[in-house]
Amino acid sequence: MVGFKATDVPPTATVKFLGAGTAACIADLITFPLDTAKVRLQIQGERQGPVQAAASAQYRGVLGTILTMVRTEGPRSLYKGLVAGLQRQMSFASIRIGLYDSVKQFYTKGSEHAGIGSHLLAGSTTGALAVAVAQPTDVVKVRFQAHAQAGGGRRYQSTIEAYKTIAREEGFRGLWKGTSPNVARNAVVNCAELVTYDLIKDTLLKANLMTDDLPCHFTSAFAAGFCTTIIASPVDVVKTRYMNSALGQYRSAGHCALTMLQKEGPQAFYKGFMPSFLRLGSWNVVMFVTYEQLKRALVAACASQDAPF
Repeated sequence: MVGFKATDVPPTATVKFLGAGTAACIADLITFPLDTAKVRLQIQGERQGPVQAAASAQYRGVLGTILTMVRTEGPRSLYKGLVAGLQRQMSFASIRIGLYDSVKQFYTKGSEHAGIGSHLLAGSTTGALAVAVAQPTDVVKVRFQAHAQAGGGRRYQSTIEAYKTIAREEGFRGLWKGTSPNVARNAVVNCAELVTYDLIKDTLLKANLMTDDLPCHFTSAFAAGFCTTIIASPVDVVKTRYMNSALGQYRSAGHCALTMLQKEGPQAFYKGFMPSFLRLGSWNVVMFVTYEQLKRALVAACASQDAPF
């Protein structure tokens, strides 16, 4: 078997917290260009109707978007907002993924047999809590990713300047812009992602179809990514549009969704679906496989320190 072996010692909450944040950062480093392509496709045509948007579309498809960005803005444009993205994952994923098991145990009062309701409650709770903490990092990340630099200057000179400028020009609330759709999105994403991964992994292990190692983690993570993309795409598009919007462009997240429906039709809610799936599928695989291995590595490291010589 490749990787660290499972141990009888369960990982502590601290190990899960640190492991989740680190694994999410590694996954972001690998899949960030896909996330940037997804954002560009999601905001494309937001000031036009469906016919005009289709006729004047700058980006077409995942590969086309990436190649256009590299040609017009340079390869570094694919990693715009990476610093804010890593800040987001270290705070965001540590809470929503790292605390998931602890919150699930809280809802089940320590019982080993958690029903689907407990899984969903735990996923919703940690997803919403993570947004409350990490929303400013998400706003800055989306602003960097959405800004096309060709033919113009930078929107923000640095990540720190972006935080300061948004707070100065839009007020403190500007840093938490889009919190409502993001809470909704991440409650959905967390439930779809973590609960699906949890249930598929448990099913595979209980049916003795796989053992608790890399192939099982890979299969569960890929399936979780596909389910999450289908369920969360509409909320994700609204969240991206609303967080990137100019001050006063939309009255609320609901107004943003209604405007999209009226101007671009229902298909607008699945804009950027393919990069979303490619990103979420690959992100889930890298993150969960890395997370499982990091937990085992940290537990093994702690055990070796405690072992007598």
